Amino acid sequence: MTPETAILVALILPLGGALAIALAGRVSPNLRETVTLVTAAALIWVVWGLLPTLMAGGRPAVEISQVMPGLTIAFKVEPLGMLFAALASGLWIINSVYSIGYMRGNKEQNQTRFYTCFALALSATMGVAFAGNLFTLFLFYELLTLSTYPLVSHKGDPATVRSARVYLGVLLSTSIGLFLPAIIWTYMVAGTGDFTPGGILAGKLDDPAIGLLLGLFVFGIGKAAVMPVHRWLPAAMVAPTPVSALLHAVAVVKAGVFAITKIIVYVFGIDFLFDAPSSGWLLYMAAFTIIAASLIALRQTNIKRLLAYSTIAQLSYVVMAAAILKPLAEVGAAIHIVAHAFGKITLFFAAGAIYVASKKTELHQLRGIGRRMPWTMAAFSIGALSMIGVPPTAGFVSKWYILAGAFEADNLVAVFTIIASTALNAAYFLPILYLAWFERENSGAPEHGEAPLAAVLALCVTALLTLAFFLFNGPVIELESQVVRGFT
Repeated sequence: MTPETAILVALILPLGGALAIALAGRVSPNLRETVTLVTAAALIWVVWGLLPTLMAGGRPAVEISQVMPGLTIAFKVEPLGMLFAALASGLWIINSVYSIGYMRGNKEQNQTRFYTCFALALSATMGVAFAGNLFTLFLFYELLTLSTYPLVSHKGDPATVRSARVYLGVLLSTSIGLFLPAIIWTYMVAGTGDFTPGGILAGKLDDPAIGLLLGLFVFGIGKAAVMPVHRWLPAAMVAPTPVSALLHAVAVVKAGVFAITKIIVYVFGIDFLFDAPSSGWLLYMAAFTIIAASLIALRQTNIKRLLAYSTIAQLSYVVMAAAILKPLAEVGAAIHIVAHAFGKITLFFAAGAIYVASKKTELHQLRGIGRRMPWTMAAFSIGALSMIGVPPTAGFVSKWYILAGAFEADNLVAVFTIIASTALNAAYFLPILYLAWFERENSGAPEHGEAPLAAVLALCVTALLTLAFFLFNGPVIELESQVVRGFT
């Protein structure tokens, strides 16, 4: 299979899987879930098969159609997109295993629709990852929003539907009202929307228009959850935990910060933005989001809402790192996409496992739960330590690179933000660990053990990945270093 063919297969395979899952669901749950796992495994084989080409410096590309002169649906594989696609496809199969334990253990309704929409969302994610221009990125960005709406509204009760409408309303209004005008403006001034190393706007846009265009992109890409465009993310926590885990710790939220990083690198260009004073606001806005979301997380009493606000803060680490505009920080932004994915999906998996086994959703209910659910809480502890940035976890690696980039740029705001937010992360995660491991359970608590084996197995795997990335991150760093070679 040629790399160009592999790009098309990566897009089509989840679509075919979605149809097969829908048909298999009419036969038996076992067949439906077998098709899900086989499709996820096949996607890994196709996507990860592109890695040798990328590592050798290749940039395979394919054009599907020309909508009108200068406006094409095209795909190109480059290091940032390869990282995002490999991450999402790799975690899909783990999430599918987890979903089997969660959905069955919780006796969820409409499971066939759930697995079908998940596959559709992965197809849209591959389109976002491999988009060769702004028009293609926008198209699949919207498809990702639409395909995940049924997942967010899965429970179907009035409260869930209201929250899902907030999710859909915020993401569609920002993308159509801000992201789309930014794309049109870019095509008008640059004559193209192709993602090009070094950017396409140099010499074609001046201050303060540069800062304004950047603002349209950043706030138009609502999935990045930069404040004040963040309300959709806590609202989306009404979704089943497997949805929160993959789509709101990996695919949806990472599509946002991935898109912003890609636009900074390949549309504006690092050197171009560095020389544009009007772009400096982005770092301050990201820093504000990190601190503000961390402070809000401190006040949360519900497990998933705490994790939601933690995610908002962690996403802006990526945005802030990209806004530092130094090579080490840009690499750190890419690494944090991976580190946060491993750690946060582990935390969501653990929260879901606790709910399935004990129906506990509040922090105060976790008192002494480490004795009843040692595997789950051990994984939760690893994920929490990674969010704080404690070695030997993945979070330490990414924070180290971002901090090094901040020092390289002599950016004291970024340095302070990283230090302060690390302390805040510790302030809301460490008490949970103490409560779970060292406090005694309330008397009269109902008996329960671990969640179903499939769920526990999946969260243990992602916890191990969080630890393994601390030691085996070389290939990711080498791949993402290709993005910034040649930049100052």
